[in-house]
Amino acid sequence: MPLELQHRDIESSTALVTLSGRLLLGKESQELAALVPELIATGHKNLIFDLKGVTHIDSTGIGRFIDTYTRLMKIGGKMRLICSTGAVRDSFHVTRLDTVFSFYPTVEAACQGLT
Repeated sequence: MPLELQHRDIESSTALVTLSGRLLLGKESQELAALVPELIATGHKNLIFDLKGVTHIDSTGIGRFIDTYTRLMKIGGKMRLICSTGAVRDSFHVTRLDTVFSFYPTVEAACQGLT
């Protein structure tokens, strides 16, 4: 299943990006790479990524979140991930990025404390 991206504003400075499918090297991951700077340029300093629908992720996919995290930290923003258990969450654990990134069980929980 190819990667599908959807995004919507939660607040003026916060956007929710919902991903489903495979986040792997290729055209789809490039779409995510292009979306993040676009969202930042339009005033979104907080990005929440709903990864519950992601079935596979590789090092390129993980790299997209490292890049996003770095971009947001530079502007005083926050990145939050919604990810249940499974292979995708395990990928963040194996790389120890689960100690760097913030994970939440729901969109509502991820939104708490963002301004």
